[in-house]
Amino acid sequence: MINKRLLIKSLLSKNDENSFYDKKQKLSLQSREGKAKFVKHVCALSNSNPDNNSYIVIGVQDEENKIIGVDFFDDSKIQNLVNAYLVNPPKISYENVHFPRLPRYKVIGLVTIFPNKEVTSLSKTAWKYPKNTIFYRVGSNSLPVEDELILTNTNKPIVEAIEKHARNNIELTLNGVFDFYNRHKKEYNPQYKVFSEQFVLCWAGKKSLVNGEEYFSRVDIELINEQVRLFYSDLDEVKISFNENCFIITEYILLGIDKEYKYYPLEKTIINFKENGRHDIATEFLFKPPQFDRKALHHIYNSNNSLVSKIEKKIPLSAMEREDLLKIPTSYLICYINGFSEAAEKLKKVKTYIRSLERKKTYIEYKEVLRVIRKVKYN
Repeated sequence: MINKRLLIKSLLSKNDENSFYDKKQKLSLQSREGKAKFVKHVCALSNSNPDNNSYIVIGVQDEENKIIGVDFFDDSKIQNLVNAYLVNPPKISYENVHFPRLPRYKVIGLVTIFPNKEVTSLSKTAWKYPKNTIFYRVGSNSLPVEDELILTNTNKPIVEAIEKHARNNIELTLNGVFDFYNRHKKEYNPQYKVFSEQFVLCWAGKKSLVNGEEYFSRVDIELINEQVRLFYSDLDEVKISFNENCFIITEYILLGIDKEYKYYPLEKTIINFKENGRHDIATEFLFKPPQFDRKALHHIYNSNNSLVSKIEKKIPLSAMEREDLLKIPTSYLICYINGFSEAAEKLKKVKTYIRSLERKKTYIEYKEVLRVIRKVKYN
C-alpha cells in the first residue's frame, strides 16, 4: 500500500517535470481550454509510460516547487472526461492528499495514470488540438507526434523505485492517526476503525440531532494508510454508517424558501474494503430536485439578477441588498434545479465579489453550491 503523501514528496524531489510526472498549480476543468490541456497531458503521459504508472501533482507552484494546495475535489466523473476525448483512454484516478502544513480545507491533488499498452490519441478536436493528434512527453513538455509512435518505456525502473520508497509502514500509519486526532477538536469527535485488518480509516464531524436524526457537519474522512482524504465537506450535513467491510457516507443538502427548509439526500458514497488488500469506492446519486412555487422563484431569480447587475456595474449595495447577497448562492441553486438554467452562469459572475466579503462563510457556500450544480449537471 503506497503512502501518497510520501509518493508526492518523492516526485517533487525530482524538481523538474519529466516524462513520467507533471505538476500543476490548479486544474481548470470548467473551460474548454482547461479540459483540453488536461486531456493532452494525460494522453502524453500515457503514451510515454506504457509499462508503469505516471502522475500529475496538483497544487504546486511550478517555479519554486512550493506546495500551496487546492480545494478538495470530489468529481468522480473525471474518468468520463478522459474517455470522451481519447481513443484508447488509460484508466486514471484523482485523490486528495492531506499535507500537515496546509489549511484544513486544502489538499494536494494526485492524478494517477495507470499503464496502457495501446497508443492514445484525441478522438475529437479539443480546443486548438486537432482530432487524431497523438501526444508524447519530451522532457517536461507534452508535444504532438509527427510520425507513427512506437510505444517504448525507459521509466519503469525509476518509477518502481519511487513507489517502493513510498510504501506505507506501521510508524507512518500510527503517526497519521495521531496527526488526525490532533488536528480535530474534541467537539468534532475524531474516531478510527480498522477494516480487513489492513485499512485504518479516521473520520471526524460535528454531530447534531434534527428531528431525532443524527447528522454530522464539517466532516473529514481519511484513509490513513495512503494519506488520502476520501471525503470533506464544510457545510453539507452527512449521515455515517459502517459494518465490517463497508463505510457509507450519505450527503444531504438543506434547501427551502420563506423559512421552510428541509434536508434532501444528495449522494451516497460506499467504500468497500476487500481481503486482498484493495478497496473500491462506489457512488450513487440520490438527489430528486424539490419543486418550489414558480411565482416565488421568479421573484427570487429577478432579485438575484438585479444584485448581479449592480455588482458588475460597481453600484454600491444597500444594507438590505448586502444581506440578500449572503443568501445568493443557495437561492440561485434552488432556481437552477427548478429550471432556471442560466442561474449557474449568473452566480459565477459574482465570484470575485463574494470571495472578497468579510463573511467568509458565503464564499464557502458559493463553492459548495457550484459543487452541487456540477453533480446535478453530470447526473
